[in-house]
Amino acid sequence: MFSPLNSLFGLFSSDIGIDLGTANTLVLVRGRGIVINEPSVVAVEKRSKRVLAIGSEAKQMVGRTPADIIAIRPLRDGVISDFDVTEKMLEYFIGKVHDRGMFPIPHRPRIVIGIPSGVTEVEKRAVHDAAMNAGAREVFLVEEPMAAAIGAGLPITESIGSMIVDIGGGTTEMAVFSLGGIVVSRSIRVAGDEMDEEIIRYAREKYNILIGERMAENIKIAIGSAFPLVEEKTIVLRGRDLITGMPMAIEVSSIEIREALANPVNQIVDALKTTIDETPPELVSDLMVHGIALAGGGALLGGVAGRLSQESKMHCYVAEDPLTCVVRGAGHVLEELSTLHRVVSNSHGQHR
Repeated sequence: MFSPLNSLFGLFSSDIGIDLGTANTLVLVRGRGIVINEPSVVAVEKRSKRVLAIGSEAKQMVGRTPADIIAIRPLRDGVISDFDVTEKMLEYFIGKVHDRGMFPIPHRPRIVIGIPSGVTEVEKRAVHDAAMNAGAREVFLVEEPMAAAIGAGLPITESIGSMIVDIGGGTTEMAVFSLGGIVVSRSIRVAGDEMDEEIIRYAREKYNILIGERMAENIKIAIGSAFPLVEEKTIVLRGRDLITGMPMAIEVSSIEIREALANPVNQIVDALKTTIDETPPELVSDLMVHGIALAGGGALLGGVAGRLSQESKMHCYVAEDPLTCVVRGAGHVLEELSTLHRVVSNSHGQHR
């Protein structure tokens, strides 16, 4: 039965948090939790640019499409590479939650979107406009390291120092926080995608076998590591023999894949050391006590916490459910907008 109370509940419970990631887009609805977790991939027709599929369906097409269909990842290396496709993707995901993207007037949601820290004002505007076009009442943008830290439960508003290392698909972003602000931060374009590329390169150079992105990603997830494992593993690598052109399958070990991943892992280690070196000594002492949280899909790479702990001389630990830290942080910002207003930029004064 309809009542003003039900209307009021609907108004606030429809608010949405979004993690607009290079590899995956996650959507959280206030009061319902995470309702969408799909790849940030869009399949389009080459000539007409008509969108054919978005998300999981489009990811299935990667490397398998006819010549007239291309699978696009509209965010590359943590930045928006295709504004129009990003807008369509955002509209699709928001619409999937809210009846084809149309909201009854009393239920137009507020939306908090986690965005890569390196985006320009033009790109921020593009994300903002896409969300407004999809029916948002108001849009708030929060940088991903901040959202990840909030989602990981770090005490960012307190006077003690805390630190997050968010290893995503396109970028690794790290930041030190104190009193609600970012004291030191660094973003490098080395993360999950780069690791996949290194596995492809390793297979080509060592075994003369050509493998696809999906095979490389599966290998990374199954046996990839940054530190010696208690029990080393093996996996069958399948692709095309570059010499004969025929199908080829070989068994590779986690030791070999660790060798393949050495370069991107070393770059993340170097960035962490530099960030710590730039951190004020009082905050470094706090980090020595409380440790450094790891978030993002890359935090699940075998032994990465151990490797970063060894190199930084500090305790590094994987945050609870690292893949969802950013979207959970965006959801927390929705709950606490009055106290976390400093960490977001909103759409006031930007309405057309």
